[in-house]
Amino acid sequence: MKKMRVAIPSVGNGGLDGQRAGHFGHCDVFTCIDTENGEIKAVSTIDNQEHVQGGCMVPVNLLASHQVNALIVGGIGMRPLMGFRQVGIDVYHDGERIDIRPVVEDLLAGKLPLISDDQVCGGGGGQH
Repeated sequence: MKKMRVAIPSVGNGGLDGQRAGHFGHCDVFTCIDTENGEIKAVSTIDNQEHVQGGCMVPVNLLASHQVNALIVGGIGMRPLMGFRQVGIDVYHDGERIDIRPVVEDLLAGKLPLISDDQVCGGGGGQH
């Protein structure tokens, strides 16, 4: 029985039918999807916390404290990526779609790749 808690950086109120934020560190909320055996069991949101430039570990620690073990991003920098790896959160990459539901469904179907080091972004406020 495989349980997973997936976080997706989201705009506005988030939720399964919401849209993803372009950059994980600047999202409004994290939509959290609890899954079991490939099925969605519960959906909740966690408010993102303010973090100053360079405070990349704030969302890492926030998600780790909420027992998140997977994250889906469109873009992420190397420092937070290393932080997520250190706390045991797998980071998956989908740089195309903004809707949350199909990306989660692809993850559950095993179709989303783990992010590779050559897909990370430089820091700063640019959109990804």
